[in-house]
Amino acid sequence: MKVFKAYLQHRFNPLHVYCRLRDYGLSSRFAIRVSHIYERLYKVCGLGGRS
Repeated sequence: MKVFKAYLQHRFNPLHVYCRLRDYGLSSRFAIRVSHIYERLYKVCGLGGRS
């Protein structure tokens, strides 16, 4: 289960999401804005903390 959680933490990490948005051609400014909003949701869901 720890491996799966680590995989999810990587895939849903806000920085990873930012990089994928940039890869898809979004501007840096827009990708940063989306990533900041996403980061808030990420932390609320509990994926952002270490356990």
